[in-house]
Amino acid sequence: MRRASGTSLAAMAAGGGRAAAPAGWWIRLSDGYTRACARLARLCMMLSVAGMIALLAAVAFQVFGRHVLNDTPTWAESLSLLLVLYVTMMGAAVGVRDGTHIGFESLLLLVPAARRRFLLLLVHALVLAFGLLMAWNCAVLAESVHAYKIPNLGVSEGWKYMPATIAGGLIMIFSVEHIIAVLRDRKVEPSWR
Repeated sequence: MRRASGTSLAAMAAGGGRAAAPAGWWIRLSDGYTRACARLARLCMMLSVAGMIALLAAVAFQVFGRHVLNDTPTWAESLSLLLVLYVTMMGAAVGVRDGTHIGFESLLLLVPAARRRFLLLLVHALVLAFGLLMAWNCAVLAESVHAYKIPNLGVSEGWKYMPATIAGGLIMIFSVEHIIAVLRDRKVEPSWR
C-alpha cells in the first residue's frame, strides 16, 4: 500500500489516511460478532429455562402418576433425563461465554502482565479445542446410535448426544469471541446484562 505524500503512518493509523478503513472494518465485524454471540447466549438461556420448566412438569407428572393415580408414567423419566442433558449443556455453553466456568484467575494474577495476555489466549484456544473435540466426538456418537430408540419415548438414541454436540459448537463460537476480545483488550460482557 502506498502512502499519500505528507501523510505519516501514525496519522493513517489514527484515521487520517486509507490505512484506517480495514481497522474500522475489523472493529465493526468483531462488534457485530459480539452482539450475535450475546443474542445467541440469551436464546440458549431462554431455552434452558423452558427446558427446566418442562423438566419440572415431567417430574411433577411422574410423582402425581405414581402417588395419586397409582400408575407411573414410564415416559416421564426418560423425558426428564433427556431434558437434563439439554438444560445442562446449554447452561455450560453460556457459562463459557459469560466466564462463570471454573478458571485459574489466581494463576493469572501471579504472572507478569506481559504474559497474562498470552495465557488468556492460550486458555481460550484450549477451550475452543475442547469444544471442537466435544462437538465432533458427540456427533460421531449420535450418528452411531441413531438407529436405536430411547425406550418409552420412541425417538432416536442420537438425541442423547445432540445437546453435547450443540454445546461443543457453541463453546467454539464463544471461545472465538473471547479470543477476539483479548486481542482487542476488552472483556466479554455477560449476556444477562
